[in-house]
Amino acid sequence: MTGTAQPIRVFKDSSVQGLTEGDSGRNTGQVNGDAAPSVTALQPHGNSQPLNLAPEELKTRANTDNLNGNAKNSGRPQKVDRFDPDFTQNVINATGPKTSPRMRQVMASLIRHVHDFARENEITFDEWMAGLEMINEAGRMSNSVRNEGQLLCDVVGLESLVDEITYKLTTEAADLPTATAVLGPFWRADAPRRKMDDTIVHNIPDGDHTYMYGVVKDYITGQPVENAELDVWHTAPNGLYEQQDENQIDYNLRGRFTTGPDGRYSFYCLRPTSYPIPYDGPAGKLLQLLDRHPMRPAHIHFIISAPGYKPIVTQIFDRRDKHITNDAVFAVKDSLIVDFVPRKGDSKAKFELEYDFKVATFEEAQKNSVAGTTAESASYGAEAIRS
Repeated sequence: MTGTAQPIRVFKDSSVQGLTEGDSGRNTGQVNGDAAPSVTALQPHGNSQPLNLAPEELKTRANTDNLNGNAKNSGRPQKVDRFDPDFTQNVINATGPKTSPRMRQVMASLIRHVHDFARENEITFDEWMAGLEMINEAGRMSNSVRNEGQLLCDVVGLESLVDEITYKLTTEAADLPTATAVLGPFWRADAPRRKMDDTIVHNIPDGDHTYMYGVVKDYITGQPVENAELDVWHTAPNGLYEQQDENQIDYNLRGRFTTGPDGRYSFYCLRPTSYPIPYDGPAGKLLQLLDRHPMRPAHIHFIISAPGYKPIVTQIFDRRDKHITNDAVFAVKDSLIVDFVPRKGDSKAKFELEYDFKVATFEEAQKNSVAGTTAESASYGAEAIRS
């Protein structure tokens, strides 16, 4: 096995028990015996409302400071800036002339929103430090087999939102490309290349073995796409990905399949299992603070890529799962919900699933989507995932 990630506790349902600060680090964010980030700083102020929500008369004053002195009793309110009104713009203006236009746009917007957030909520130094420690701890926990920073973004819905922004097509075509979903923190590069009809399941005799098959198609023409690669991965029945479970072989329940001229793919896998996201780090701590469960509905991950086509990062979800309407990372989309049906005449599988993936060319995606939908941007994104 690669990496040092520890197995996670699998809860039977979304009613997670015993997840209190008093637990000895097992489920409270304590890692390798180190204390978890303090959360006392994140408790409400003694005041029931932040200062910026004080009565309006505390935020305004009579316009009594006009130089001519005639407005003393005019009664016209004047807003008082409690904080330096020029500070944020001064920070933005510090950006140098060699900065790219996109970097300038994004960072200026980020600075404005972050500063406004701090002012609106009157973030204290202790709260700021608690937030920094949560981010720092996510970095310390992340390695080649676990991305805690990404998981932290997942639980606040940021990855799902960025996914929607990046891949949204505004075309009015009756048929659309396969919807996207979050990558998640447990994808691994260089999964084994396998032949059609191979299995990705090893040393798991139990479980709902499934035969999955379908066609990768051009979403406009309906024609099969040759040389499309399907990178697939999912958890074992115990809810663990192979890098989390020392009892699974390396790259278990993972594989890459490449289509031929007919665009068809087929392989054996397992009907997926719902599971809790890792609860032993900052993401789990944040869920506790928000009084939320950690459960993800049963799903299988895919990355579909083909020459000349925009890659699709997606998941398919089992309709029978009780968490289908309450995903901890907000990734479920109606078009990705599927029905596994009993398979007959195949001793290697209890169930089967037919699912066609529909992909868009770079040209079509760029015409109908957000800026940056090019082969170059896709290549950059793929390298970012692999780095």
